[in-house]
Amino acid sequence: MERRTAIVTGGNRGLGFEICRQLAGQGIQTILTARNPHQGREAAERLQGEGLDVLFHPLDITDSQQIQELMAHLSSRLGRLDILINNAGIYLDRHRPALSIAPDLIARAIQTDVCSTFALCQAAIPIMRTHQYGRIVNLSSRTSRMEQMNNAGLTYKISKAALNVITVVLSREVATENILINAVNPGWVKTDMGGKDATRSPKEGAEGPVWLATLPDGGPTGCFFNGRDRQSW
Repeated sequence: MERRTAIVTGGNRGLGFEICRQLAGQGIQTILTARNPHQGREAAERLQGEGLDVLFHPLDITDSQQIQELMAHLSSRLGRLDILINNAGIYLDRHRPALSIAPDLIARAIQTDVCSTFALCQAAIPIMRTHQYGRIVNLSSRTSRMEQMNNAGLTYKISKAALNVITVVLSREVATENILINAVNPGWVKTDMGGKDATRSPKEGAEGPVWLATLPDGGPTGCFFNGRDRQSW
């Protein structure tokens, strides 16, 4: 079997950084992407210092031209893309009651977390099709599930719920092509977004996404997981 290649968005810190570490630790050539070139290169060099095969490529996920440049680079240099982990995202209205936010905040969240993730999937799937193999993992949240809704964090909930819809719809479009697409809640992870009071380490949080990224042929697709545990939408 040829060596697998993975892209991780928002890989310069926190959960994305640990996902890169765990993927590369399994012998997968990992492309760490980040919006900030300095931070991204520094992160990749740290992992390279651990003996891991991690490359850096700049990527602002909201920039369609940069997405196309990344995919063209992969196609010409490596000739394949096997894994895409959509980790990058924003949280604009933490703990704020829904009626207190401006409507354009929702549009900003959707542009970053939903439209950009869809654009990445749309660009990655044709490359995956060339080898009849692909694994796409969308980082979601337990708060995207209807039974978890409350009156705070509306923009985050909307964007993650929409991400779940993308997961299901695209998984059905490629259901016969050995491209498995799933969403996962990594848990409450100690990162800049999760905060110091979070209950899970980045190492623990990365385990579910990495497991889904390395599923065997015939594995689940179009599903929502809490770590490795399948949940209802």
